[in-house]
Amino acid sequence: MHNPDSANPTSATLTSDTPLSAKSVKAFAQERFAAGANFIAGRLTPGTSGRTHAVVDPATGEAVYTYELAGPADVDAAVAAARAAFPGWAGLTPGERSDAMHKFAAVLDERAEEFARLESLQCGKPIKLSREFDVPGTVDNTAFFAGAARHLQGQSAGEYSGDHTSYVRREPIGVVGSIAPWNYPLQMAAWKVLPAIAAGNTIVLKPAELTPFTSLLFAQAATEAGIPDGVVNVVSGAGKDAGEHLVGHPDVAMTSFTGSTGVGKRVAEVATATVKRLHLELGGKAPFVVFDDADLDAAAHGAVAGSLINTGQDCTAATRAYVQRPLYEAFVEKTAALMESVRLGDPFAEDTDLGPLISHTQRDRVAGFVDRARGYARVVTGGEAPGGALANGAYYRPTLIADAAQDSEIVQSEIFGPVLVVLPFDTDDEGIELANDTPYGLAASAWSTNVFRANRATREIKAGCVWVNDHIPILSEMPHGGYKASGFGKDMSAYSFEEYTQIKHVMFDNTAVVRKDWHRTIFGDR
Repeated sequence: MHNPDSANPTSATLTSDTPLSAKSVKAFAQERFAAGANFIAGRLTPGTSGRTHAVVDPATGEAVYTYELAGPADVDAAVAAARAAFPGWAGLTPGERSDAMHKFAAVLDERAEEFARLESLQCGKPIKLSREFDVPGTVDNTAFFAGAARHLQGQSAGEYSGDHTSYVRREPIGVVGSIAPWNYPLQMAAWKVLPAIAAGNTIVLKPAELTPFTSLLFAQAATEAGIPDGVVNVVSGAGKDAGEHLVGHPDVAMTSFTGSTGVGKRVAEVATATVKRLHLELGGKAPFVVFDDADLDAAAHGAVAGSLINTGQDCTAATRAYVQRPLYEAFVEKTAALMESVRLGDPFAEDTDLGPLISHTQRDRVAGFVDRARGYARVVTGGEAPGGALANGAYYRPTLIADAAQDSEIVQSEIFGPVLVVLPFDTDDEGIELANDTPYGLAASAWSTNVFRANRATREIKAGCVWVNDHIPILSEMPHGGYKASGFGKDMSAYSFEEYTQIKHVMFDNTAVVRKDWHRTIFGDR
């Protein structure tokens, strides 16, 4: 079990009484993670790759923490720790794992302000988004899996052949090697870690090197809650060395990856060499289909919120609005006006609605998509980086683009920024056909006051989640995962156990007969 002195405790704390500023969170992070950006066998450790990386505050461009990246040796150490911890953790009863995870949820709740502020610092998220979405969602997800750990059920025992009793065991897989993205570091850490450990596995998580803070704090919280050393490990390294080494490691039985479709293909290629279980949650280009009987105001508000959540850096974000022609012009006008009312600002200001993108590189990538689109579409609003007090940050104004062709880059490619493209359609058939006309299939929404029309859309749109008259809400109890190039497998919900467990059929002979009837196929007439 865990040694209380082994999690590198410090005096660093963040509470609601601590001044709300990047400066105070920077000081906390530097002290909290002074021992390194890996968490292996219950301890923070430095990397050994010989290369350093700086975590940058995207709101200012200032480096806030520099650490040595993990290399293959660190991955080996983390996998060894997870492998050593596996028999003990898997051998606990479901109730014992559940109790530990309930304590884990309580620790997360107690430390909610620390998580929220660290998430806002490393990602540039508005503090209200971190406090009201990322952190409470993670606490709820932990509480859900604490309960779900006691419900790892198989098929009821039965006599299916007449002479035998069969039943199904659901067993953990072993060491899971997971890779999480930078857009939701805390929630993605939870989505990877929680179903894995609830099922009795141990895990090595590689967060994006841009955003290690909340993954490290999450692992520390697990240890503080009494989850044994080695069950949850974190290695903060680059994808080419730490990531690929983790995916290809022979002692890693499963890989779970969330990120772009392009990188997902490489993960699959590496994982295939060792024939390991693979779970992929990849890119998206979510359609937002507005039929002509929709509530126009509700649809416009939903489009702005659904496209700008997390500055548009969300693979389920609304990116392609298809609006039936009678509502098209009014929708464009209302949506543009609402976008122009969104307040960009300091992530630690309580009234900020939209923060920066994760980096200046990402901002320039988004700007490139928009600038190229000017040659074939209309930029209705936005389409620029703000100046003034925000000029040093990776900010980009909410952007609405109209009149693009369906086969254009801005419609077909994942932009991952605060950009919404609006196109008209005429018939219901056309609207659904356009919605399905991309390689992706992660999420979608349909807007209509007609239940038959909406129900048809939910049946025929090819996506892992289809909302009706809303866009973005997720629930711990419901699965999340995609179709087509958006990957396969489910996060959250009891369905996620299909990814993190293996099924074993056990069969007992009930006859005590030495020579079975089927032996005739071997012994002939003897």
